[in-house]
Amino acid sequence: MKHIPIVTTETIAGKTITEQLGIVRGNTIRARHVGRDILAAFRNLVGGEISDYTKLMAESREQALDRMQTEALELGADAVVSVRFTTSMLAHGAAELLVYGTAVKLTADNSSN
Repeated sequence: MKHIPIVTTETIAGKTITEQLGIVRGNTIRARHVGRDILAAFRNLVGGEISDYTKLMAESREQALDRMQTEALELGADAVVSVRFTTSMLAHGAAELLVYGTAVKLTADNSSN
């Protein structure tokens, strides 16, 4: 898959936004695993990172970003700006991770001439 810049800023250095194509988004919904919940409860007592949950969240972020990028590419975007992440609980033990931003067309800045 082609990769395009995905940034949290409203601009991209050295580029000019020529067109806003609209909001693009990607999401994933993940459910916790009972075995992981037992480990999490134990970690809550003794402290420390719950590495299985850390890995689950990292995978979720990557999947949501990939889906957003695919949507942007389908619109013909050169980049996605103003990217934000949000999470929400959908049911006991299940959460949604959503990423969204604005798909844009770009040109190189010629102001240095």
